[in-house]
Amino acid sequence: MSNPVRGEASLTVDGSVHLLRPTFDALVQAEDDLGPLFALVERAGEGQLRLAEIATLFWHCLADRAGLSREVVGQAVLDQGLAASARPLRALLGEILKGSG
Repeated sequence: MSNPVRGEASLTVDGSVHLLRPTFDALVQAEDDLGPLFALVERAGEGQLRLAEIATLFWHCLADRAGLSREVVGQAVLDQGLAASARPLRALLGEILKGSG
């Protein structure tokens, strides 16, 4: 479903797989909520990223948000745990560092 070459990843929410696509618009919107994205990457590198920040980034990067609130995405991150959230997070943070989207 996702294309890692394009920086895409997948996230399972309530048993359904959803595409995370870090487009320019999605990252700009995420930056409005989270502050500078490079600072977000730095916090992640220092192990200081909060679950709420991960969920917000994921929510903004959802290719189709229909019927998904930030709270539902946050609960999915919490339910699957940090280890399972690390792969899609790594993909999105990589795209932020590349400056693409």
